[in-house]
Amino acid sequence: MTVTTPETVGATRGLPSLGPEGTRLLRLLDDTFEGWGLSAGARPMTMPPLLPAADLARLDYYDNFPHQAVLAAPLDLERRLTTPFDEARGQWPAASLEPAGLGLPSASCYAVYLDHQGRQVADDTLVTVCSWCFRKETHYEGMRRQLGFRMREVVALGTREHAEDHLAAFTARVESFAAAVGLTLRKEAACDPFFDKGGSKALLQRLTPVKHEFLYEDLAIASVNTHRNFFGDRCAITLGSGGPAFTSCVAFGLERWLSALTRRHGGWEAATRAVLDAAGPVT
Repeated sequence: MTVTTPETVGATRGLPSLGPEGTRLLRLLDDTFEGWGLSAGARPMTMPPLLPAADLARLDYYDNFPHQAVLAAPLDLERRLTTPFDEARGQWPAASLEPAGLGLPSASCYAVYLDHQGRQVADDTLVTVCSWCFRKETHYEGMRRQLGFRMREVVALGTREHAEDHLAAFTARVESFAAAVGLTLRKEAACDPFFDKGGSKALLQRLTPVKHEFLYEDLAIASVNTHRNFFGDRCAITLGSGGPAFTSCVAFGLERWLSALTRRHGGWEAATRAVLDAAGPVT
């Protein structure tokens, strides 16, 4: 019998699977990170896996992340008869598809901002979600770099102080937890083009980075992100005192944590024990 591992199954396609040991550890990690959010007062929510492409375009997603964008399109039931599935390439020809009106987001938090659009929020709003996310990459590698993966986020909406305090508190939690599970992380400013490269906000981003990543070796496994009032403005999310809400988020790439932990500890059992010892009871 041939034994396969998550690092090899579907690796070249960016769609690896997880067996019982990996599934247990992924759930344990997600329960831990969600527990941090719940203990801070976050409301748990479940978001859809797809979002209207028009909404993502309104948030400049396709201008800032065109290299990552993945779209979904239904089959055209008539044209598929004349342009059938291409067996040689393993794909449906573009001529057999309807226009792509749905996008597969690359981060969980986009759905949170769209869910709150046109609403007034409390100054200290917190939301936590775990969603499937999708990123087109130049290559895929086991659990390190995937087409489809799970991301747990804890999102702050409210005042500037609330958004900043949220990142400071969770930065400390990430660093403390990483040390407890034996992962030596370094925090680096990321260069994601969150704002249009040619705009004034892009200059502000270069002066004051909006995203910092926590890297294990060369792999980013978590990040803290401030968006100032960008999403509050674009989604008309307002404060009781007036003006757009500020937002920030903390993100955990769950499969990337699996990769880092198994690389550090040598296997599922030792990695799981390290997390259990570090996490303690989840509240």
